[in-house]
Amino acid sequence: MKTVKLHNKTFEVFIAETEISTIVHSMANQINISGIKNPLFIAVLNGSFLFAADIMRKINIPNCEISFIKLSSYLGTESTGEVNELIGLGQDIKNRNIVILEDIIDTGITLEKIILLLEKEEVNDIKVATLLFKPEAYKKDIEIDFIGKSIPNDFVVGYGLDYDEIGRNLPHIYKLKE
Repeated sequence: MKTVKLHNKTFEVFIAETEISTIVHSMANQINISGIKNPLFIAVLNGSFLFAADIMRKINIPNCEISFIKLSSYLGTESTGEVNELIGLGQDIKNRNIVILEDIIDTGITLEKIILLLEKEEVNDIKVATLLFKPEAYKKDIEIDFIGKSIPNDFVVGYGLDYDEIGRNLPHIYKLKE
């Protein structure tokens, strides 16, 4: 499908499924050769569930684990500017090497909240991996270690990303059609 209609908006293909696969493979290779030891990957739900599953199948670092955290800062197509913690980590992560798996980083508000939560847990090291990055929207100074693809500040859905909770199942990433 070249376009899809979600709720009252039309979206067009922006990043095809094949390109997403190439990006994920490249990111996994970068993480695999980064030298990180015994990492705990923390996937940020809901959006990163497909990305996290796909990248974890390509990670070959011994003794790695994955866990999940759920935070939300979106309402419709706009960031609310506030992050609401919904589900936290259930295990002791003190002195762990963490790799945060994000579907998309735009303003950086959610990422900042996650970093603050992790620092309170006295983790050893934090790396950030994001499938998509919006440099035009980014307002923080947090280093992003692994970026799959930088994109314009367009609203996107598919491959885990949603518009009011729908569209996550789409195999491609679509952008809002003007």
